[in-house]
Amino acid sequence: MKIKIVAYGIAKDIIGGRQWELDIPEGSTIRQLKEILIQHYPAFSTLRSLSFAVGEEYREDDFVLSEASEVVLIPPVAGGLRIIRYRHFEREREIPISMV
Repeated sequence: MKIKIVAYGIAKDIIGGRQWELDIPEGSTIRQLKEILIQHYPAFSTLRSLSFAVGEEYREDDFVLSEASEVVLIPPVAGGLRIIRYRHFEREREIPISMV
């Protein structure tokens, strides 16, 4: 199945772009997606943390992805509170990110 990946910060640098489509096995979870990303981009394994959002909500490792899911990669960041904005089908979304 195809999913859309949207990356910010160092995640964007690691994959060499802001967004792309990825083919993954049907019924894959966030955990399996992490494994696929690390396999293709080993630098992800060096990050202190990497959060995932789907449907404008943070998702845990056991969350099952579906066809055409939009997965936002949220890398570790520093400082207060920041809003990440991204465009999806001509509407803007905001994801609040607490900084560590």
